[in-house]
Amino acid sequence: MVKKYINFLHFVLFFIFLSILPSKAFAQCAGNNGSVVICNISDPVNRSVSLFSYLTGTPTAGGTWTDTNNSRGLDPATGILDAQAIRQGGTYQYTYTVTSVPGCVNNTATVTVTIGAYPGVPAPFATACDKDVVFNLFTAFNSTVMGPHNNGIWRDSAGGIVSSSLPITGMKGDFVYTYTVPTIAACPTNPATISITLSVFEAPDAGTTTDLVLCGSDGLTGYTNYDLNNLISGQDPTGEWSGDGITSGNDHNVDLQDIFNTKGPGDYVYTYTAFSVPGNNICPDDMKSLVITLEKKLDFTGATLVVDSDICENEIPTATYAARLTQGAEAIPNGQYEITYAVSGPNSGSQTVTANFVNGVVNFPVSSIYFRQVGNFIINITRIVAVASKKSCTNVVNNLSDDITIYALPKLDGAVLRLSPVCQSKDAVAQLTNASQLTNGNYTVYYTIGGANNVSGQSATISVIGGNSSFTVPGIFNSNSGTSTIRITRIVNNTTNCSNAANVSGDLIIYPLPNASTVLVSVTDVCITEPVVATISGLGTLTSATLFYTLSDSNTSGLQSVVLTVSNGSADFIIPPALVSQSGNTQISLSNLVNNTTNCNVILPSISDQFLVSRIPVAPTVNGSRVFCKVEGATIADLEPQGTQYKWYNSTTATTPLEDTYVLQSENYYLREISVLGCTSSAATVMVTVNDTPAPTLNSDGQNFCGLETPRIADLSSRTNAFASVVWYDAPNNGNLLTSTTLLTDKTTYYGVDFSTVTSCISDNILEVTVSLYDCDTSQYAFFIPDGFSPNGDGVNDTFTIPDINFLYPDYTLEIFNRYGNVMFKGNRNKPDWDGKNSESVAIGDGIAPNGVYFYIVNFNKDNRRPQQGRLYLNR
Repeated sequence: MVKKYINFLHFVLFFIFLSILPSKAFAQCAGNNGSVVICNISDPVNRSVSLFSYLTGTPTAGGTWTDTNNSRGLDPATGILDAQAIRQGGTYQYTYTVTSVPGCVNNTATVTVTIGAYPGVPAPFATACDKDVVFNLFTAFNSTVMGPHNNGIWRDSAGGIVSSSLPITGMKGDFVYTYTVPTIAACPTNPATISITLSVFEAPDAGTTTDLVLCGSDGLTGYTNYDLNNLISGQDPTGEWSGDGITSGNDHNVDLQDIFNTKGPGDYVYTYTAFSVPGNNICPDDMKSLVITLEKKLDFTGATLVVDSDICENEIPTATYAARLTQGAEAIPNGQYEITYAVSGPNSGSQTVTANFVNGVVNFPVSSIYFRQVGNFIINITRIVAVASKKSCTNVVNNLSDDITIYALPKLDGAVLRLSPVCQSKDAVAQLTNASQLTNGNYTVYYTIGGANNVSGQSATISVIGGNSSFTVPGIFNSNSGTSTIRITRIVNNTTNCSNAANVSGDLIIYPLPNASTVLVSVTDVCITEPVVATISGLGTLTSATLFYTLSDSNTSGLQSVVLTVSNGSADFIIPPALVSQSGNTQISLSNLVNNTTNCNVILPSISDQFLVSRIPVAPTVNGSRVFCKVEGATIADLEPQGTQYKWYNSTTATTPLEDTYVLQSENYYLREISVLGCTSSAATVMVTVNDTPAPTLNSDGQNFCGLETPRIADLSSRTNAFASVVWYDAPNNGNLLTSTTLLTDKTTYYGVDFSTVTSCISDNILEVTVSLYDCDTSQYAFFIPDGFSPNGDGVNDTFTIPDINFLYPDYTLEIFNRYGNVMFKGNRNKPDWDGKNSESVAIGDGIAPNGVYFYIVNFNKDNRRPQQGRLYLNR
């Protein structure tokens, strides 16, 4: 209401002083500013508005126009404005400029155009089909007239804001939406809101169909009255089926057995149509189709398969293999078929090939990849199916097989001889692998030994299964450590007595036994709860070993084993705590040592060491709980007992003791005693409570006092949550205690703390309050508002200033107008002084206001005091 009142005052002042003050015409080539209000924006005449005609004064033609607000629609050469191209109501400015005209005082002028609100004209009707998913609400306007302004808001019938791109899926019926654009004050009679009614029709839905594939040869007794509705879902129930076997619009059952018997195998198409309801001309009918495929089974009983042919080993690289399949009693239709065959034997696998049946015979190749070694191979056809079928029928295929035999000499080409490493004088196992050209059976191999050990003319009988076999090299031939080479020079097939030269070799690594003479053991004395670490040295080049040992004396055990990770000939391990649970002297004795890398085992001579397991001190005696005030700053040094043998911790698992300077908190502390031998007792617990009194809090606005009331410290205390116990100081540290009668002074900071009678603690934190004293009765002041000023820079009365208003009315606002009602200056406590320059509206020249009468309005914004208006005179 205040804003409307001020706008109305501007309007009245503008016309009153325009009429009473003398006017003076200036030569302005661009003319004077003008304005026009267009409320009926939809009138076609507003597509061509001459801005030049709204300039006042005597403008010179031939200038150019600029669109200050980039609002569109302006022809800068002619000044013709298409106001309907402006898509929002509001105020827009257009500047006219004339250049190079002698004698001009001002070469620019502005025309202000106000456009009224325009929500558009609804179309006679708006319809949509819910299958369209989204409806654009702007298509519901009459396209024969001007479209609506684009700064409006759409709302539904409940008043909720909606997008112009409206989701309509699932909607059905009539829905009302309103479109509202912001009102323009200059056009109060313009409508700002229109309504449209959107009618959404439900689309017919033929649902989702599923195809069906059946083997007719398997019998279709379950399909003599098959319901097509089994193959559709989500459809409108009032639709109709069409296709073979459908006799009427209501029929949805077909006899697939009869169709197969009478029409034979094939693809049968059925269509379901969902119709639009009467009166719905918006949504079209919906149709979905499905295919029922009926296939026939083929019978290959009595068919024959011939695969050519048996070969010898030396023919393998160049051999090819062909198969010929001849139909049995049932004629097989000509056409392309997929034929799957499996090969079994020394090498096996399966493949599917595509070939053509012609007059009951099909020829196809068999891959030679399966016949790369000697043996007997069986080729068996497992599946035949027509390529063009949907493979619903399992054709009758059985007993279609033939075999191929490849005979070979015994060969070790490509064979590998591997020997696992052994310790000195141990039997070695030679593994013969990858002998893929040997058939299963018994063979004799002849070999020699060279390298670390030398032997010739040795033989062994082997049994080969799947190209693999093994034989033993006796330990008597492995007496020396190092590397021996075993070489097979000849092989004989013990069944066929076929012999062939061979050259297959492998290396045998013979490991030395560990050196037992340098091994030592050492165990350090420990506390009974500490890990007992044994150090083994003299392990030489070992990296991983297994050690066997026993314990005796105070702690005894049976034979124990431990895996050692060796570094630089030494290794450590922890004796299990259960084995060393008794205090006293204990002896560890080593038994034997295994090299984990070679698995070579050596018995150790008498190797042992003695160590002491010490007891630990009992837990110290402590006061179980202590209470401190936070302001005291208590530390570990304030706890008892103290002494070099005691160590304090803040958790039972901590290993680093706390320093004496550690500041105590409300938590448990744990004390341990350390013996001379370094054994640590169990922890004694001290529960520490550190109390703190919260700092007092100030009530809202509690720092502000009426200075006329001479407030005191007691008044400040009463404005806290602890008025009975708070005390005040004049400094945060080492300040002076202030009495309750101490007078408060403006802008002074006071420091308050609280005292708890429950914990006997004062607050660790401090409440800081900076007091503000003010005049609490402003209504008695009638302050002076000057009626003029002279901003001539002489240092005297250069600005228009209202004395004392900042103090009495700190939230005031000030507005100064010229005789045309234009705002020249807006002020407040942060901007109190007007220097005679135009700082708010479009400035002319350098913005210096000319001599004359100006008008002001002061809004006090306090104590409901009414605004004050007046006039002032500016004289430079």
